[in-house]
Amino acid sequence: MMNFRLIFTLLVIAFFAQCTTVNQASPAQTDTQIIPSLPRSISFAGESVPLDKHYILERLDRELLVNNFWHSNSILVLKRAPKYFPIIEPILLENGIPDDFKYLAVIESGLTHVTSPAGAEGFWQFMPQTAIDYGLEVNGDIDERLHLIKSTESAAAYLTDAYAEFGNWTLAAAAYNAGVQRIKTSLEEQQTNSYYDLFLNEETSRYMYRMLATKLIFESPESYGFLIPKAQTYSFPKTKLVKVSTSPIDWVAFAQSQNMSYADLREINPWIKRYRLSNRKNKEYEIRVLVD
Repeated sequence: MMNFRLIFTLLVIAFFAQCTTVNQASPAQTDTQIIPSLPRSISFAGESVPLDKHYILERLDRELLVNNFWHSNSILVLKRAPKYFPIIEPILLENGIPDDFKYLAVIESGLTHVTSPAGAEGFWQFMPQTAIDYGLEVNGDIDERLHLIKSTESAAAYLTDAYAEFGNWTLAAAAYNAGVQRIKTSLEEQQTNSYYDLFLNEETSRYMYRMLATKLIFESPESYGFLIPKAQTYSFPKTKLVKVSTSPIDWVAFAQSQNMSYADLREINPWIKRYRLSNRKNKEYEIRVLVD
């Protein structure tokens, strides 16, 4: 029989041999990345993208790589989409806006109620005055830029106006970022009628390519290395609408009357800004409340 010291020595050698094998295999697995393939053709809102131009293909490649390897952000957005797209899609359809514009909300905000350094807010990143111009209430008590349904309707109205100006959805999308007048001036000065022929600032020149890359990833996530089980995606809680028009409105008391916490109320009605609303004109508000 082997003595104890020899057995122990053999076990140690076997252990380190196994560790070496694992460590040799791990880098290969870790370092292997799915490099996204470039499409042979792609369109946005039914409008073809001229991929035959070398710099257009390179710009699209850049955005695909950025999104593909920014894993935490891309995974989170892919998880959020099943929660919010079912709200956004029918509003776009009802207003005659191509479905591809849901990706505009993705690149604007990552489907969160983010605030930009310039003061734009919400999924659709409206500036305060533009939001007011398009029918949203924006003040210290209420900010409907954070009301997903109303802000989506306002975004659709803006895009409808931009399309009426340009007769082109790609230019309408660019105008959403840069403003109608800036795009109009650039087209006139550069004597072209195509977004893809415009020389623009860094943000607007990347804008469409970011949206196109987002579209490609969302339409075929597995092709870009994103395997997210449906059970791990987010969903909107079951709710109903309750109309309120009293003056004043105590939001904490209202939440409690609906068997909710104030935090619950703010989570599903983020456009409410404070604990109380004077509501001197007895305006009627539709409040989303949880259903058991």
